Amino acid sequence: MADTTDNKVTGGANPVPRKSSWRYIGPGIVVAATGVGAGDLVATLIAGSNFGYTLLWAAVIGCLVKISLAEAAGRWHLSTGSTLFDGWASLGRWTTWFFAVYVVIWGFVYGAAAMSSSALPLQALFPDVMDLEAWAIACGLVGLVFVWFNKYAVFEKVMTVLVGVMFVVTVYLAIRVTPNLPDAFAGLLPVLPDEKDSILNTLGLIGGVGGTITLAAYGYWVNAKGWTNTGWMKVMRLDNRVAYLTTGIFVVAMLFVGAELLHSANVAIASGDKGLIQLSDILENEYGSATAKFFLIGFFATSFTSLIGVWHGVSLMFADFVARYRDREGAAGSGQEVASGSRERSWPFRVYLLWLTFPPMVLLFQGQPFRLVILYGVLGAAFLPFLAGTLMWLLNTSRTPREWRNGPLSNAMLAIAGLLFLVLCVKQIWDQPWSEFF
Repeated sequence: MADTTDNKVTGGANPVPRKSSWRYIGPGIVVAATGVGAGDLVATLIAGSNFGYTLLWAAVIGCLVKISLAEAAGRWHLSTGSTLFDGWASLGRWTTWFFAVYVVIWGFVYGAAAMSSSALPLQALFPDVMDLEAWAIACGLVGLVFVWFNKYAVFEKVMTVLVGVMFVVTVYLAIRVTPNLPDAFAGLLPVLPDEKDSILNTLGLIGGVGGTITLAAYGYWVNAKGWTNTGWMKVMRLDNRVAYLTTGIFVVAMLFVGAELLHSANVAIASGDKGLIQLSDILENEYGSATAKFFLIGFFATSFTSLIGVWHGVSLMFADFVARYRDREGAAGSGQEVASGSRERSWPFRVYLLWLTFPPMVLLFQGQPFRLVILYGVLGAAFLPFLAGTLMWLLNTSRTPREWRNGPLSNAMLAIAGLLFLVLCVKQIWDQPWSEFF
């Protein structure tokens, strides 16, 4: 097996374990930035505004659940030298069909949502420059050009800078609203709100803390960083913990803002990205225009990191999917193929980039087609149960070297994640207006 660093492959049959070190951190920052979008921040704000600090424990558990999923994906990539799609393909053709349908429909609808989310804070910051659709198209094109012409190393550096902006803004807001620390610590006790559907609302908060398909993309970013063998396992695990510590800080900070600024004043905001625009107006009234503009800059960083993160990570997965489908190379060594950077230069990578950018622009002007949105919601809800279930399958069988198979804790965490997301998936499917679909 080869050892790799910074996308340069060097020989070495036996990987030498690397000491976990902060200087290696990278893919975790990327997955944290991509996984925490504007929707996650709004959901946490609404939880804080509705229940105060009561569900703080649920946000923390959400981070722990996602740590287990991302760690499992990274462990598969490093222990086998293969990519996650190689593993899925070994489970049967049904995984190929699920991913193919999912990635086409999801990408089409998500592309429009990501561009709109990035455009909203820009239009609020510069109201007289362009309308929302023009800002959205500009964000999509900038994301396309950036990912098209830059390799992982540059992508990671830019994401790190934007995460720094997100971190400073969210922590500043949490401090500015002066959180009630005794109540916050009390919120770490697992208590359910005394309201209707409190269990489902709590499960929704746990499941919504950072990441959908980006959890699967983590293994690809690990390879793209140049980590392709078990010598990097300790580094990957530290990196993954940093990812979800960062995610936890984001969501806890926004829950503080919701609890102090909205809950205490009994102020409600809309769900979705427009809720953050409302929060900007509230911040301006409370703390002045400078704080509101500072928040909008953080809002843009949050949305745009999700955009370019998906543009890069899911395109990388799609390129691997196409290569595996065409059977140009066997499963062994495909992690090194990702590390070499060849996937980022491939035509499937760039075709999917174009798919994420240009067809969704139609939805910016015509609105999202009803049936497609329903399918998008169902497939999106089904992906995380699919990911948790297939990772358990792969990491408990001979497909994974014995040393790196799941232990009791990993199996327990993946089982909890799978059950959680299965419940949320059933609820999502149940809530769809199927009578209007046909």
